[in-house]
Amino acid sequence: MFEGLSTRLSGILDRLKGRGALSEADVQEAMREVRRALLEADVALEVVRSFTDKVRDRAIGAEVIKSVTPGQMVVKIVHDTLVETLGTDGVALDFQAVPPVPILMVGLQGSGKTTTTAKIAKRLFEKQKKKVLMASLDTRRPAAMEQLAVLGKQVGVDTLPIVAGQSAVQIARRAVEAARLGGYDVVMLDTAGRTHVDEALMAEVAEVERAAKPHEVLLVVDSLTGQDAVNVARSFTGRVNVTGVVLTRVDGDGRGGAALSMRAVTGKPIKLLGTSEKMDGLEDFHPSRIANRILGMGDIVSLVEKAAESIDAEKGMAIAKRMQSGQFNLEDLKDQLDQMLNIGGMQGLMGMLPGVKNMQKQLAGAMDDKAIKRQRAVIQAMTPWERRNPKEIDGKRRRRIAKGAGTGPEEVNKVLKMHRGMADMMKAMGGPGAKRGPMAGLANMFGLGGGGGMPQPTPEMLAEMAKKLPGGMPGGLPDKMPGLPPGGLPPGFPGLGGLGGGKLPGLPGFPFGKKK
Repeated sequence: MFEGLSTRLSGILDRLKGRGALSEADVQEAMREVRRALLEADVALEVVRSFTDKVRDRAIGAEVIKSVTPGQMVVKIVHDTLVETLGTDGVALDFQAVPPVPILMVGLQGSGKTTTTAKIAKRLFEKQKKKVLMASLDTRRPAAMEQLAVLGKQVGVDTLPIVAGQSAVQIARRAVEAARLGGYDVVMLDTAGRTHVDEALMAEVAEVERAAKPHEVLLVVDSLTGQDAVNVARSFTGRVNVTGVVLTRVDGDGRGGAALSMRAVTGKPIKLLGTSEKMDGLEDFHPSRIANRILGMGDIVSLVEKAAESIDAEKGMAIAKRMQSGQFNLEDLKDQLDQMLNIGGMQGLMGMLPGVKNMQKQLAGAMDDKAIKRQRAVIQAMTPWERRNPKEIDGKRRRRIAKGAGTGPEEVNKVLKMHRGMADMMKAMGGPGAKRGPMAGLANMFGLGGGGGMPQPTPEMLAEMAKKLPGGMPGGLPDKMPGLPPGGLPPGFPGLGGLGGGKLPGLPGFPFGKKK
């Protein structure tokens, strides 16, 4: 969602970083370009004015103009102001109340309210071990009630039985009572929506709120609607006690204005982001991490968290041991590709790595999740024996595999060549003569080193890594990385198999080496 805005802002700030000294006119010109970029991203006008005024006031000062690296200082100011606009600190869902804790879901029809209800319930059930009951209050659309029931079975969460003829308020009261008698920790109430805000919708939501007395009222808005999402949020916050916002479809091609405007306009925190249609496509909203992504600084902490959730540690350890001994076969490669897709694919991975934003054009051919899926299809078309013995695959077998995968023999050749390159590189990096140090640790993060995963980085290692990142990183990497597991990344963190033997087109060195 932030790709267009990120590209524009990164370009503007990169020009500032390239100058040895900055004048007041330079800052003024940059702020005009930032203002234009934010308006094109559909950020609310009052938010744009406030943002650019704060940056300008902080940037036009002796400490910046006379700084040794004034461009970097301006980037840091833009980053800090962006975090402030987004809300400074992440705000989690609050369950500090006597159970069952009622959560009221409100929003317009089509915003993803019912799906988000099921996603939150699944997360509470699986990660926080809470007993959850879901209830649909949409009496005007029976299909919506059935949809929630189907989703409940899909995620393993109970739903309130449907009783025809009851009003939304009656269903809400019945759900809270059923949750109390059933010993549930949380009861989620999915209200009816409309295609637009009207008085009947607001009156019903307000009446349900009075009857259910929810501890949390979550407003679900579609981020792809841009400025309209902010207008919807204004309408709801004026009538009900909204405690937080959930932005859905942030993986779409929207311009990002809704996220940047929401907190500043409504004063309500964004608590969750819907990142895909999958039931686990839900993320906590962290302003600093989102700001890092927008400015092309990456989001290593979120990447680590996602990897820790998605990767099978035991399988990864087994793969890592086989890599070191040179026994990396095509089944291992398929597992690596599967894990890559589980954490968001190549684009999701690259979007969270610092410095890669500036190299998207060079990486355009490599950052193709369709290519990864084609490679998986080729491997799946092989017999188990062929996967374990790739050297024995002759021309006849290649033609049969290509036909089974619905592709040509050249695609099979690419997969086999990629496997050979990865196997040789893994063995070399895992051998007794392999180099160690900060960059080896970064290589391990990609599953490219032996030793089963990246060690816990020290501040010295992080500082050294920051120096070697393309274009540097404003303010360097943080001394501490909250959320990083004690043992670093899980063993067998997926490698860059989709890049053809680990070589990045147009990128000197690997993974972030010096220019030759």
